[in-house]
Amino acid sequence: MKKIFNSITELTILTLLFFTACGSTAKSDDNALRVLASTTFLADITQNIAGSRAQVDSVLPVGADPHAYQAAPADVAKIAESDLLILNGLEYEHFIEPLLENAGGERLIIEATAGLSPREDAGNEHGVDPHMWLDPILVITYVENIRDGLIQVDAEGAGTYTANADAYITQLKELDAWIIEQVNSIPTERRLLVTNHEAVGYFAERYGFEVVGAIIPSLSTDAGTSARELAALIEQIKTADAPAIFLGEVENPDLAHQIAEETNVKVVDNLHLESLTVGSPAATYIDMMKHNVNQIVEALK
Repeated sequence: MKKIFNSITELTILTLLFFTACGSTAKSDDNALRVLASTTFLADITQNIAGSRAQVDSVLPVGADPHAYQAAPADVAKIAESDLLILNGLEYEHFIEPLLENAGGERLIIEATAGLSPREDAGNEHGVDPHMWLDPILVITYVENIRDGLIQVDAEGAGTYTANADAYITQLKELDAWIIEQVNSIPTERRLLVTNHEAVGYFAERYGFEVVGAIIPSLSTDAGTSARELAALIEQIKTADAPAIFLGEVENPDLAHQIAEETNVKVVDNLHLESLTVGSPAATYIDMMKHNVNQIVEALK
């Protein structure tokens, strides 16, 4: 995979080389900065920072499961034309490795999670849990890394990017406070999460939930489960008296409904954990988080 630049020093070196080769700007020939993010929620976060200075696109379309995504030739063209590519990092974007190899050209590549300490899990394909965006306070670091990347490729916009980042960080802090208020309405003993795959660790840690278990004991929806693991999860749900099983909208609910029949719990299958929606209920990252919290609170109160 193409080298991913995590530090500002590395970015500075690359930028200087790029400026030397192309002139005084890292923008494309039509003078429009081309910024690309791997996912829709990253594109939205980036757009809030870029403002009117760039139009941000996403490699993954709305509703796509990154764990099972089949890349299209158009994705290669998007990357080839980009000046700046924003990734989550932490081995989340396996689908993008062959695209980078085929795209050619030069661009800055920023890992939004750079500088954060992920939860380690040697038993899973990633080795670490990449789902850091489900904690808005961790997303503050995403914003800072994206801001710095934009400034590297468009120094003239530094003031705009800094002001926009500061404003968005304020919104993230307000979102965090709102989530805490909503979660406080759930009795402590009912703050229990059962999910389809292991995606909510950071969210649970931030807001005081206990993760009872997952149908697919993996950080990826593309993994599988066994009869023994399902039997163990059923016992865990009964022992903990967990009220519900939560799934992302793109996840297959069949096993969840089978487990629900044996445990007499409800299935909430309309969370949006890895993709935005066109319009309501998850048109933006903040909307996505509020929708998920509303669904969780309603099911557990």
